[in-house]
Amino acid sequence: MSALRQTLQFEAVRVGQTLPELLIELTPTVIVSTAIASRDYQDVHHDRDLAVQRGSKDIFMNILSSNGFVGRFVTDWSGPDAIIKRVAIRLGAPNYPYDEMRLSGEVKSKEIVGGEGIVEVFVRGANGLGDHVTGTVRLALPRAETGP
Repeated sequence: MSALRQTLQFEAVRVGQTLPELLIELTPTVIVSTAIASRDYQDVHHDRDLAVQRGSKDIFMNILSSNGFVGRFVTDWSGPDAIIKRVAIRLGAPNYPYDEMRLSGEVKSKEIVGGEGIVEVFVRGANGLGDHVTGTVRLALPRAETGP
C-alpha cells in the first residue's frame, strides 16, 4: 500500500526555497490535446498548415494549457490540499512541437492573511526560444495546528 502524498505546511516553507523542476515534452499530441481539452478549437493550435499560413512556424500551445501546466507545477510541489488563490502569468516565446518546456520556481513571500497561510511562488517556464511563461501563483497552505 502506498502512502498518500502530504501537503506542505505553511510553516515548513521558506522564502527563497526553490521548487523541483518539471520538464514538459512538447509533442504535437500534447499541444493539440491540451487545446482541445480546454475547448480551444482555434486552428493555430491543431492545424499546422493553417498556423503557417497565418505566420507561425508551426502549431503552438494555447494560454489555457500553459496556465494548466503552471498550476500542475505548483500543486505537484505543494500537495493535494493546497488551494490556488491567484495565478498571474505572462506569455513570451511560443511553445512549438518538438521542444520542451522546463518549469522552475522560487518562493517569493509568505504571510498570514485572514488566518490563512499564503505563499507566493514565482514561476518560469522556458523552452528553446526563451521564456514561454513567467508569473506568480499565490496559494494557501495548511497551517500547523496550535494547541488551545
